[in-house]
Amino acid sequence: MTKKKQFTLYIIYTFVLSWILQIIASIFALKGNQVLFSIILAFSMFIPLVGAILAKFPIKEMGWKPVFKGHIKSILMAWFLPAILGLLGAGLYFILFPSTFDTSMSYISSTLGAEGLAQLAEQGLTPKTYAIITVVLSLTYAPLINMFFAVGEEAGWRGAMYPVLKEKFGTVKGRLIGGAIWGVWHWPVIILAGYEYGTEYWGAPVVGPLLFCVITISMGIIFDYLYDKTKCIWVPALAHGAINAFAGIPTMFLAAGAQNLLLGPLMVGIIGGLPMILTAVYISLRHK
Repeated sequence: MTKKKQFTLYIIYTFVLSWILQIIASIFALKGNQVLFSIILAFSMFIPLVGAILAKFPIKEMGWKPVFKGHIKSILMAWFLPAILGLLGAGLYFILFPSTFDTSMSYISSTLGAEGLAQLAEQGLTPKTYAIITVVLSLTYAPLINMFFAVGEEAGWRGAMYPVLKEKFGTVKGRLIGGAIWGVWHWPVIILAGYEYGTEYWGAPVVGPLLFCVITISMGIIFDYLYDKTKCIWVPALAHGAINAFAGIPTMFLAAGAQNLLLGPLMVGIIGGLPMILTAVYISLRHK
């Protein structure tokens, strides 16, 4: 089988299977069933790995053996850099829009609703203590837990797809194209279910999916850089898991009703994601 045919089969398998799952998940989301929505999305994260297996990519050569010696710096970078970049982006957003910063946890209180707040109270928790616990978890073991869900995507994208694209187009262009493809892979759930940006933002439903491609390009550059450094698929999976763990933290300090997710404070916004974007640009200029 030629590499071109293998790559084509990989894209077909990955997108067809994933988009079917995303459409089903979106239907549940529109019906208000967030539990099934989240479960199906979690399953869809393994489809890129399934696509790579079906397309007969050399899965065993992707670096499944954990590495430590000589790679501690890269592992720490994978574990903590996402949170650092997320904090910087959220900080920049709140500096530019100070009226949106709220330490009373009004956004999370409105999100939890009366039932959610009652459940917290039963556990002896307030929104503030809940926020503190969530932040601590996002910096400690949550990235490790999320790593096992993210490895399916990392094996498919960074392990199978990116090497083909980099060989054909060069490192920088290959990463740019790969990140764009990764972003498009999310489009059904972004457009149908309002994943990441909601459905009532400026330019909906076009601007959100396009902006998300900028974000996935940036993430992909950082993840692939870590993969190149370590040759271990678990390291970019850890970084991916760390981003997912920290993703919603800035909303805990957001005033209810004040969010403009196209801008921030989350890393999927232009301002919230700016430190990550600049880091990706730096990597691209230094490691062509």
